[in-house]
Amino acid sequence: MRKIIVAIIMSFLFALPAFGADDVPIKDNTQSIETQKADQQNQHEDSPTQIKTLNTESGLSKVEGTESSLPVQNAQTGDGTSLAPSLNLSENKPVMKSIKFFTGRLKEKFTEWLSRSGRYLELMRGIFEEKGLPRDLVFLPLIESGFNPYAYSWAKAVGPWQFVASTARRYGLKINWWVDERRDPVKSTIAAAEYLSDLYDMFGSWNLALAAYNAGEGKILKAISKSKTDDFWALRDTRYIKRETKNYVPFYMAAVTIAKDPEDYGFENVAYHRPLEYDEVTIDSPMDIDVIARCAETTIDEIKELNPELKRWGTPPNVLHYTIRIPPGTKDIFVENLSKLPDNELFTVTRYEVKRGDTLKKIANRFRIPPSVILAANSFDKHYRPHAGDYLLIPPKDKGPLSVDNETNTKRHKVKNLKKRLHVKHIRAVKTHLKRKVAKKRYIVTSAVKKDKAS
Repeated sequence: MRKIIVAIIMSFLFALPAFGADDVPIKDNTQSIETQKADQQNQHEDSPTQIKTLNTESGLSKVEGTESSLPVQNAQTGDGTSLAPSLNLSENKPVMKSIKFFTGRLKEKFTEWLSRSGRYLELMRGIFEEKGLPRDLVFLPLIESGFNPYAYSWAKAVGPWQFVASTARRYGLKINWWVDERRDPVKSTIAAAEYLSDLYDMFGSWNLALAAYNAGEGKILKAISKSKTDDFWALRDTRYIKRETKNYVPFYMAAVTIAKDPEDYGFENVAYHRPLEYDEVTIDSPMDIDVIARCAETTIDEIKELNPELKRWGTPPNVLHYTIRIPPGTKDIFVENLSKLPDNELFTVTRYEVKRGDTLKKIANRFRIPPSVILAANSFDKHYRPHAGDYLLIPPKDKGPLSVDNETNTKRHKVKNLKKRLHVKHIRAVKTHLKRKVAKKRYIVTSAVKKDKAS
């Protein structure tokens, strides 16, 4: 029956364009340790028919049970949930190796991640409990991003939950020139909770759900089909999933084990950040970040930290009502100060009316900004052609970065360096080829001379 269900899911999945290559990687650049071979004595996972029930006593720490190396596969909805494996750490070599990695070579960095987690754990735990998910899943950002809302991976995954763009949009997160809601700790956590819940419903196993979160649903379903097993630990011994995914679940288990009892693993006196607190206000007109800070009587950096989804100098102009976060206790003073400002001081932007004969390039040159920025600021695609009477928003040059995307610059820099390395390799290859060619000619000439002398 299980195989039939998996087959039906696979046939449905491959018919959907949403499950493409974009879903594959949710990467963490720290995951570079060598492949860890699974313990040959690992037992099979709990039956997926025991839908959403789990031990709520002690979480992921040092629990001995009859199944030596397995996490409990089932979750329970309701209060006080946790993702608790029946786990004997001494018998699970991959998890022990991961703990050794985090407490050894990566200890300083992991301490930083634990410190940063204090700012978001309470918020995220509340969202997961509201969604009826295991509380321990809130530690997943430890191995995804280190709880950094600005984290950006080589696979273009962004935010604390490391969403790629296609998955983020599927779960309602907005990504454009003005905002990237993958960086919003509230909105991205809601999306992550819904995604993880869907993955569990699909696989009936938290191990497989987590593996799919890392590699993508399609890759795990294909691996299950080819290996004829739906046991993660058995799947881990095959060649059908990548090394990063094989290490992902042990990394997660190790991270939760340490995070729940950090002092037992040598992380003493961790300086946890203060929990995130804020007031929310809804504005009905776009505003510059510095104007928001002035109205709330706080700093620009504080507003940026509370609203990490904002990528530019202000809130998006194409949104009628936008909710922003300000420091706790400042809502009243914000409203009072805002009421004193004239509308033309709230948002810095030039509204330009296109004239006859104007082209995008001419307009860009007139304001000395790239054409791509004008397109992005106005939500136009590359095929847009200005027409007389159109109105364009022209961003200011002195209000922060105007690149089409900050991450794009990083990518271009990496590509440029790669091309440079390839160019150097090409030159070396040409030189080697010429040397061999010259050596071959010398050999031919020398052989001919020796032959003449011998005759």
